[in-house]
Amino acid sequence: MKTLLKILLTGIAVLLVPVILPSVTVVNYTTAIWVAAVLALLNTFIKPVLLVLTLPVTIVSLGLFVFVINAAIILMASSLVDGFHVPGFFTALLFSFILWVFRTLLFSLIKEDEQNTWNRTR
Repeated sequence: MKTLLKILLTGIAVLLVPVILPSVTVVNYTTAIWVAAVLALLNTFIKPVLLVLTLPVTIVSLGLFVFVINAAIILMASSLVDGFHVPGFFTALLFSFILWVFRTLLFSLIKEDEQNTWNRTR
């Protein structure tokens, strides 16, 4: 249930990013949900492999290379989901950063709600 909620909130964040980056195309909310689901799958299965393969570069760059990996995953999602288009690498890099900010804000709302629910049930 929590995973589904995270996918829905990520879908909302994916819809918000084109407001800041007009070159990114998200056709509708359904497409945003598909993008969120594909990103979840890519982050679960592909990202760990990429992190292991690029570990030396990630260490030398003090972890900043993870942003490059995130951009690559955004570009993969762009090629997999119809109705979602990110025009280039630097746009994908900005997209991943903005998505991270939106997700952090939205997920913090969930954690606050969980803590309030926990306090009410005790």
